[in-house]
Amino acid sequence: MAQTSKEEQQSKLNIKRHRRQIQYFTEDLGNGITLDMVAIPGGTFLMGSPETEEGHSNSESPQHQVTVKSFFMGKYQVTQAQWQAVAALAQVNTELKPNPSYFKGDDRPVERVSWDDAVEFCERLSQHTKRPYRLPSEAEWEYSCRARTTTPFHFGETITTDLANYHGKYTYGSGPKGKYVQETTPVGSFGVGNDFGLYDMHGNVWEWCADHWHSNYEDAPTDGSAWQDESNNDNYNDNNWRLLRGGCWDYNPVLCRSGSRLNYNPALRHYGNNMGFRVVCAQEWTP
Repeated sequence: MAQTSKEEQQSKLNIKRHRRQIQYFTEDLGNGITLDMVAIPGGTFLMGSPETEEGHSNSESPQHQVTVKSFFMGKYQVTQAQWQAVAALAQVNTELKPNPSYFKGDDRPVERVSWDDAVEFCERLSQHTKRPYRLPSEAEWEYSCRARTTTPFHFGETITTDLANYHGKYTYGSGPKGKYVQETTPVGSFGVGNDFGLYDMHGNVWEWCADHWHSNYEDAPTDGSAWQDESNNDNYNDNNWRLLRGGCWDYNPVLCRSGSRLNYNPALRHYGNNMGFRVVCAQEWTP
């Protein structure tokens, strides 16, 4: 079978232009449910956080340059409506609960999903669309979140509850105390996208990444790929724990930083109602 050219692939994706010159395509999941995928340009960035950053952890060191290829990422965290549409598709490896979330709402992010659940979602979506969907690597996630910024948050040095959903009784830097809504909020409801056109990268629900957990960035890949070195002697890695990024509605704002990291057992669904994900379409593109 002849290979499809990049130009033909881009034509099939029906890329549209956002008013801020952001490119994206819309995946039709049926019954009026769609999934917007934003084009993330390739580039090089400094991954991790400086030791002088408030809330810095040793797991965010050493800072290191990473070069990422272009790809597409979900504009929002996967919603419950999108989850239900894909969960109804043919099973690939594992069964998916059709409505696992505690906080119900079609436009709220899906939660109470394990890493294994998120991977199955991507595999079903790939099979349905014939496009390569997967979880983002940790490097792709941070690169996309930062969107060429170096501050703790893509919108600046601090965070407020007018910008994101987190435990607002706690503060970060010079930021004030704010609301604590004690639940998830509809995706995109804060109306604050970063310069790549992504929303809710800080707060709402934690987002699964493809990588195994490693306790720091010593010997981390520099090509944007997922770090899956099962021979590592780190105890968490021996248990195959996976990465989460972005913070959530019931955690302190310090954990919502672009460089903050968390780990969890990939087979377990966290009943704190705070773990979701967004997807990547691993198809390169050119502006």
